[in-house]
Amino acid sequence: MTVITNIADLKRLYRRRVPRMFYDYAESGSWTEQTFRDNSTDFADIRLRQRVAVDIAARSTKGNMVGQPVAMPVALAPVGLTGMQHADGEILAARAAARFGVPFTLSTMSICSIEDVADNVDAPFWFQLYVMRDQGFMESLIARAAAARCSALVLTLDLQVIGQRHKDLKNGLSAPPKPSLPVVLDLLRRWRWGLGMLGTRRHGFGNIVGHVKGVSDVSNLMAWVGEQFDPSLDWARVRRIRDLWQGPLILKGIMDPEDARHAQDAGADAIVVSNHGGRQLDGAVSSIRMLPRILDAVGDALEVHLDSGIRSGQDVLKALALGARGTYIGRAYIYGLGALGEAGVTQALNIIRKELDTTLGFCGERDVADLGRHNLLLPADFATRWV
Repeated sequence: MTVITNIADLKRLYRRRVPRMFYDYAESGSWTEQTFRDNSTDFADIRLRQRVAVDIAARSTKGNMVGQPVAMPVALAPVGLTGMQHADGEILAARAAARFGVPFTLSTMSICSIEDVADNVDAPFWFQLYVMRDQGFMESLIARAAAARCSALVLTLDLQVIGQRHKDLKNGLSAPPKPSLPVVLDLLRRWRWGLGMLGTRRHGFGNIVGHVKGVSDVSNLMAWVGEQFDPSLDWARVRRIRDLWQGPLILKGIMDPEDARHAQDAGADAIVVSNHGGRQLDGAVSSIRMLPRILDAVGDALEVHLDSGIRSGQDVLKALALGARGTYIGRAYIYGLGALGEAGVTQALNIIRKELDTTLGFCGERDVADLGRHNLLLPADFATRWV
């Protein structure tokens, strides 16, 4: 029996249970994967100040993200193909997040549709939108999200073109998997995954198939998707989307102070400092290193959140102490989902909260709202090493 005490334990179990192409889809970056690695390893350059003889008997990890109370300032990030990591994965992850008390963000490229998730989860969730060439379809997604009572729209800005992800290309990534001898042999080894998939009808991209003219099944879906990400996206388009969406708008993919100011001018309620988990521009600086510069640019004018590289509650604390108002986990909860389904997502969240709470106490703090740079020891060039 495997004793699971941290996210790395969930990752090892996840690797054994999920088909290789979907493991590689989550656990990889683009090109050389330098940025993918830096996102996590750069957290290690931040040291914590340990304090003693402070009353830490009553500690709280509770917070608030875009007006929503949360059990801890952590949201489940949008992850495409989550329903290929585990049968009905988006529904299971959304349920776990709702019961735990943190936001779940449904990807445009999800397997379970907006309506499917809304019908199977009591709490409102967030919806992540990609900007498509098909303006009518994109506006229909916004309307569907509103009809499903999604409580925030997360607009991703860093996928106008797709970064080259070598593992996905070599594996022939598709949803569902296309049969070939290597794929079939791999699936036979992951029998738990296969049994789950046999028990669900959700195998394609639920937000797209049947909702787009000319896309009636997965056979013509991938060609359509490859042509749809819109390289003409600009800030005027962002402002038009702001006008279409009446709730909180979160802009994800901000990696430059100037873009952070543009996001503020466009009417964003929050921005997410994120390099797409290292899956887009390889060679970009890690998200955590860019966070201080972006905070200096916008101050308290809007909420600044942090995504990419978080694997522990200590990483969450470091991001909050640097000034982030919220954080996102993607791979960390996907490990739990692929390993143990809904219970695995809950376990990942419990691990992160326990690590956050314990570290909060060691730092001599009682509330995550009181965290600041006084809790950290930073290299002198942490935010200015790359100029």
